[in-house]
Amino acid sequence: MASVSASHLIIFIASVLVAASVAGTITNTVGDLSGAITEQGVDVSNDVRTDVEIISDSGAQVYNRSGNGNVTLLVKNTGSNRLSADTGGVDVVLDGALRTAVSLTVVTGDDPTVWGPNDVARIEVSVPGLASGDHRIQLTINGDEEVFEFQS
Repeated sequence: MASVSASHLIIFIASVLVAASVAGTITNTVGDLSGAITEQGVDVSNDVRTDVEIISDSGAQVYNRSGNGNVTLLVKNTGSNRLSADTGGVDVVLDGALRTAVSLTVVTGDDPTVWGPNDVARIEVSVPGLASGDHRIQLTINGDEEVFEFQS
């Protein structure tokens, strides 16, 4: 009889050790998952609060053919986020090609280094020798995408 209770005691101790190690692993995994969800929530919140609108007139001449060959767009920050007034968060695709010669200037607002809510910025894209015809430009600013079609 003593041998049966000793073997039951060994099995009981082994099962308690296995349960403790599984519980420790699950606790760490749940903690990591919780941290990842929190970080993703902050990113999604920033994306939701970022919104811009191209307010340039599509019928107006936005390409300066006789000057330095720039496409000039006026873009309004309609979101609640304050955006940086540099081109680090701005991606410009013109007719399917990524453009890197881009400048951004805040034209309304108190601080020219910050593109605040309801402020308007002028975005200029250097495109010397742009062919005449229909064109499509896509702006991606902090995850918000806007498309503008124009003729040159």
